[in-house]
Amino acid sequence: MSNIDPTEVFRQEAADLIETLEQALLDLETRPDDRELVGLAFRALHTLKGSGAMFGFTAVSEFIHEFETAFDRVRKGEAAVDGRLIAAALDARDHVSRLIDDPDYDPERGQAILGALKIAVSGEAKASQVSEPLGTSSQPAPATSEAAAGWRIRFKLATDALTLGSNPLLLLDEMRGLGPCEIVADASAVPPLEEIEPQHSYLAWDVTLKGPVEREAVDDVFLFVRDDMELTIEPLAGDDDVGPAPVAAVQAPLPAPPKAETTSTAEQQETGPVAAEPRAAAAQPAATTKAERNATLRVPAERLDELMDRVGELVIAQARLSQLAETIHDPSLVNVAEEIERLTSSLRDTTMGTRMVPFGSLFGRFRRLVRDLSEDLGKPIDFVTEGEDTELDKTVIEQLADPLVHIIRNSIDHGLERPDTRAELGKNPAGTLRLSAKHRGAEVAIAIRDDGAGLNAERIRRRAEEAGLISAGQSVADGELYRMIFQPGFSTATQVTALSGRGVGMDVVKRTIDGLRGSIDIDTVSGQGTTVTLRLPLTLAIIDGLLVRVGADRYTIPLAAVEECVELPEGIDAEARGRSFINLRGELVPFLKLRSLFGAENEPDRFQKVVVVSSENTRVGLVVDQIIGNNQTVIKQLSSLHSGLKTFSGATILGDGTVALILDVMHLVGFGQKIEERRRAETLEKAA
Repeated sequence: MSNIDPTEVFRQEAADLIETLEQALLDLETRPDDRELVGLAFRALHTLKGSGAMFGFTAVSEFIHEFETAFDRVRKGEAAVDGRLIAAALDARDHVSRLIDDPDYDPERGQAILGALKIAVSGEAKASQVSEPLGTSSQPAPATSEAAAGWRIRFKLATDALTLGSNPLLLLDEMRGLGPCEIVADASAVPPLEEIEPQHSYLAWDVTLKGPVEREAVDDVFLFVRDDMELTIEPLAGDDDVGPAPVAAVQAPLPAPPKAETTSTAEQQETGPVAAEPRAAAAQPAATTKAERNATLRVPAERLDELMDRVGELVIAQARLSQLAETIHDPSLVNVAEEIERLTSSLRDTTMGTRMVPFGSLFGRFRRLVRDLSEDLGKPIDFVTEGEDTELDKTVIEQLADPLVHIIRNSIDHGLERPDTRAELGKNPAGTLRLSAKHRGAEVAIAIRDDGAGLNAERIRRRAEEAGLISAGQSVADGELYRMIFQPGFSTATQVTALSGRGVGMDVVKRTIDGLRGSIDIDTVSGQGTTVTLRLPLTLAIIDGLLVRVGADRYTIPLAAVEECVELPEGIDAEARGRSFINLRGELVPFLKLRSLFGAENEPDRFQKVVVVSSENTRVGLVVDQIIGNNQTVIKQLSSLHSGLKTFSGATILGDGTVALILDVMHLVGFGQKIEERRRAETLEKAA
């Protein structure tokens, strides 16, 4: 028995529709003449209204009905899209979101928003807008294709329509709202009483709708149920003997064909060559939309997490089987182990793919944030996004929203200058904020870049000294100084505002990124802007790893970070402390000796190996005693007692049951560089 809460299903679907509505409205602000965007926003509203009524969200449905009525004037070309309309529509969108959570939320506020919407669409229609219907070209269309003297409509819902929440009485009420109706119920398909299923739909309805009603308005009545019902719509011939319109009839057979091409062919056979072409054009988008809708299955995140855990355990068991097969040397067992390894690898990749989410799913919500901050602060902003298709683990995506909000707010409030100041400096009065994401080896780099004034190092230093973070006159590298802004309670704002000044927010960013095993880099140029780069691991579950041995211990290096493996040339002291360089095809590559960093005590191997990895924009070699081979690595989180070991991102269980630590290449390289700098400083002090 299913325990899915229908209201929760509605809330999830409503969230997607509200997001679609918001993006359409934001796009309309820059492209007010785009009729497709108008249609997209209207369809989102219409779907929300119908779904709200179906699931018992009456307040939502009633509010959206008024919202939709106002926006329908835009769709019909009777009102123009301008800033006032977009602002009112966005307020209405926010009110719908609140009504879903609380049906009794501030009804007076809702009425005020609807009043603002009505005022925004009350202007006179432009002749060009009235004459050009939605979705058509600039060529005039025949009047009979848009409206007729009336319509003759016959429909019969699918047998299970009542079980799924459809109500034919609501459809009839909507048609009555379009004009005078004559409605006749056809009970010819009702079976004998003893055979009736109470939840099945048997009636068909014949409706004569009179008056100059547009065909599109009739189609909208059946928007939610059209694919699964029998439906015929024909123009009604009036006293002036209106002939058949170019779109003579539409029938949605039950069940609907899965492909648009099949639907078009069937309709050509039923209606003849004259009506086939326009009807095929109308049927194809609907069929395509249904195919796309059916191609997606909504699954609770908890199930994906559980599936990921099971795959991880399978990977560990497969590694044990492979090692056992190598030990026994049974050809049959080796073949089975190899086949299971292949299937496990495929299953792992497929499961990982279900967890990966495009970063563009976050971009939409930031557009609204930037727009609102731009209006509140009086700073015109060009918001540019790049790398929308870059994929990241859903766990990471979910936790990134708040940190990015804080960084974007800081960039706009502190970084970007006011328009008059920018003009005096010879800059474009409109500031630019760029949000980008790209893959770099085994990590994803997310950059937030503005072209503002840059960080004020002197002010940061002064506040850091006042807070006791550094002593007066202490020598601090610029990078370390800029990272002071992530300290709890740290702020350079001269006064407290609604956006900044209390020193909370950026420390949240630091804690969240540290929790995701990531890092933060800050690059700033005075007068030119600041770039904050977040570097995060691609996944938190399973990776391909390169197993190496250092001394008596084994470690795993993420394979995505590995570029090549070479032998350490003779003549280089393998036990030399610190960092040295190796010549790779004419390029000097620094390398770190892991034996020295990890304090290995036994004798080093005679022929040591160098694993060249990419970290940020540099290449670094890691010297190891032996390269054992690559394997699928299931990441197990370290305990809270070891959370401070930033050089390790976790641990994994090997095929023989032992544990190998997973190296965090990015932190390891930084750790090695700090050790080298400290040793150099000690050497200089001794020399002095």
